[in-house]
Amino acid sequence: MELRVIDKTDEELRIEVAGEDHTFMNVIKGALLETEGVAAATYDMNPEQSGGQTEPILSIKTEAGVDPLDALGEASRNVQDTVDDFSAAFEAAAQ
Repeated sequence: MELRVIDKTDEELRIEVAGEDHTFMNVIKGALLETEGVAAATYDMNPEQSGGQTEPILSIKTEAGVDPLDALGEASRNVQDTVDDFSAAFEAAAQ
């Protein structure tokens, strides 16, 4: 996965997430929407309507005083924690 910041302000971030599809993008968008201080999160991956774009673009808007990069980091850690919890529960159930 490669990340490329397209646009960043104090409260908005647009970042290209190369090599990912709807599965990952929906997970990270959902985690962002559950993150405190995030006002909006969405992604676009429609190349025909996006000027030839082929990789998904994640857009984040935060409330005043919340850095969108910090929010993305927190959301990513929350996804990792959820995956770790699921893996542990699965391993315990499979024994």
